[in-house]
Amino acid sequence: MQSFLGFAGYYRQHIKDFERISKYLYKLCDKQTVYEMTEERGKEYEELKNCLKNAQFLLMPDWKLPFKLYIDSCGEGLGAALHQTQIINDKPLEGQICFISKQINQTEARYGECQMECLRLVWA
Repeated sequence: MQSFLGFAGYYRQHIKDFERISKYLYKLCDKQTVYEMTEERGKEYEELKNCLKNAQFLLMPDWKLPFKLYIDSCGEGLGAALHQTQIINDKPLEGQICFISKQINQTEARYGECQMECLRLVWA
């Protein structure tokens, strides 16, 4: 499992919500956790495999053009996507530059909506 997660982690910028998808799989690698592949963890493993197979292409950033930052959060983590509209084959295309995500800690989980909004902006 550690080898697979290491491989998947290398491509984390290509996978939207990587932290959410891999959260419980990483817990399997903890030395104090009994390795038990449940049906739920099997589904997470398959979802991560499918994300790797169907990973979105990423655009190279054009530093002369403006960027768009999309941010989101839930009770378990934060996510952000950096986009840019570029002209490809004479057509404007909004594509992804990168995805990032992180799990929030217990203190951050207790934040109110306004504090969580600020956390998303500062973190991204």
